[in-house]
Amino acid sequence: MTIKRLDHIAIVVQNLEAALGFYRDALGMALTHVETIPEQDVKIGFLPCGDSELELLEPINPDSGIGRYLAKRGEGLHHICLEVDDIEQALADLKSKDAALIDETPRRGAHGRVAFLHPKAAHGVLIELVERR
Repeated sequence: MTIKRLDHIAIVVQNLEAALGFYRDALGMALTHVETIPEQDVKIGFLPCGDSELELLEPINPDSGIGRYLAKRGEGLHHICLEVDDIEQALADLKSKDAALIDETPRRGAHGRVAFLHPKAAHGVLIELVERR
């Protein structure tokens, strides 16, 4: 498995527009677009930062995974995402090393195919892998 780069850092927020008051207006980061991913019940604001980006995640359903996360832990860091060349190979490598996986097969994400590793595999950090399309 080869990690190509840090793809993004995701921050869960109560309200995307309110959060943009800081990230866009105070920090001067450019919002490139907003996308809703119905399968994950989330609206995402994308803010490029060099070769990476910040993703602001607003749950659109309080009963979704992101919605429950927000209710339990509040706003803040949700996960980091690492880009890989071959997501199936990365998952196979991790599984062979007994890393705890949330997803054993990739699913659709905002920028390609994604899979999540359990936080207990990474000392409390939720990690997403992405194979960009």
